[in-house]
Amino acid sequence: MTLSTHVLDTARGEPAAGVTVTLERDGVVLNRATTDADGRVNDFGPVEAGRYRLVFDTGAYLGPDAFFPSVTVEFTITANRHYHVPLLLSPFGYSTYRGS
Repeated sequence: MTLSTHVLDTARGEPAAGVTVTLERDGVVLNRATTDADGRVNDFGPVEAGRYRLVFDTGAYLGPDAFFPSVTVEFTITANRHYHVPLLLSPFGYSTYRGS
C-alpha cells in the first residue's frame, strides 16, 4: 500500500509548493516530506493497514498571520491499494477528501 498527497492553493489557483507534510502513526513520525513544484508528495513509502495522520505545516506556507497554522488530517487505511489524501487550502479555510 502506498500514500500520496497534493496541496492546492485555492485562493491563488495553483499548487502549493514547499509545504512540509509529516506522516504520523500512533504519535510516531514515520516520514516527513515537502511538496514539490506541483504541490505533491508522490510517495511516503510503504504503509500498512491502520490509522494515520498527515500534518501539513500551513503556517510556513501562508505566513505568520495564518488562521490555520497547521492542518491535521486523520484517516484509516484498510485495503491493499494506493491512497491519495489531497488538501485544498486557502487563507481562511481548507478541505480534504479521499482522492485516487
